[in-house]
Amino acid sequence: AVVSTQSTGKQLPTSQLPEVFGMHDNVDISRELQDTKHLFEDLLLTQAQSTGGGAGGASTEQKLTDIATDILSKLPSAFDIDEAVEKYPVKYEESMNTVLVQEMERLNRLCGVITTSLQNLQKAIKGLVVMSESLEQVAGSLMVGKVPELWSKNSYPSLKPLGSYINDLVARLKFLKTWYANDKPTCFWVSAFYFNQAFLTGVKQNYARKYTIPIDKLDLDFEVLPCDDIDQHPEDGAYVKGLFLEGARWDSKKMSLAESFPKILYDTVPVIWLKPAIKTEISTEGKYVSPVYKTSARQGQLSTTGHSTNFVVAINLPTIKPQKHWVLRGTCLLCSLDD
Repeated sequence: AVVSTQSTGKQLPTSQLPEVFGMHDNVDISRELQDTKHLFEDLLLTQAQSTGGGAGGASTEQKLTDIATDILSKLPSAFDIDEAVEKYPVKYEESMNTVLVQEMERLNRLCGVITTSLQNLQKAIKGLVVMSESLEQVAGSLMVGKVPELWSKNSYPSLKPLGSYINDLVARLKFLKTWYANDKPTCFWVSAFYFNQAFLTGVKQNYARKYTIPIDKLDLDFEVLPCDDIDQHPEDGAYVKGLFLEGARWDSKKMSLAESFPKILYDTVPVIWLKPAIKTEISTEGKYVSPVYKTSARQGQLSTTGHSTNFVVAINLPTIKPQKHWVLRGTCLLCSLDD
């Protein structure tokens, strides 16, 4: 009996398949990607922070100068807040004017930190100013393609590497610039907001003031539309796009959640209609209450505003399967991916 038990035990797999725990096969891929990411992060820590120049290539100083120059060339000039306030003044019936101006101020502050640090780094390389500890940290991060901690402290949450982070920032700036030039968009890129909760509150506030309903009696209901973009404003609420599903996919034929395809970790969600409604009138029957996070870290800190630095809101998504199925799958919506 003992021999038989030992023989059976040796035949068992050394690691259990994800299905044993109610998870999808893609979980293995996610874990391996995380392990690889952590391995390379540890390897980068062992990389020498300074190398001499020679025939083999440019010096560290020259590389840093090129990186700084390239980033500075991509960043547009700061938004003129005074002009923005004049064109989009505070209005009782339109809270989005305030949201736009505040977003401009936040990104101006972030771009100011990035620009100042890069300009000071260039001066320090030339010997015009002292290479401080913070500038050394910026230089070290730039050399390994990471976002400097100095920037992260003044930035929206992001797990992207340096190049993707800058491209994402430029896209956000372009979104606000287009909004400023062409008036309120018909469909908002919800991931572009530095402070997403301000936008969501603005949507509810517009509805509350239009129908003279106390805002604390309102919440958001959601409807996924069968399109990737839309060119008209809704009568109430707002259309948003730019979210990604992790742990599931969106079935555009059945208009509900479905199992992820093998080896496809994320799925783009179509346009979602944010519909303010009385809290007691919103039903979650036949729906999965999916949390929305800014990054895939799925964790954050409680800020001074009372909001999480990562969690945004919970969106009700239609589903045929019970909620617990998607809870085991770890299904959620993400504003931003890691690449």
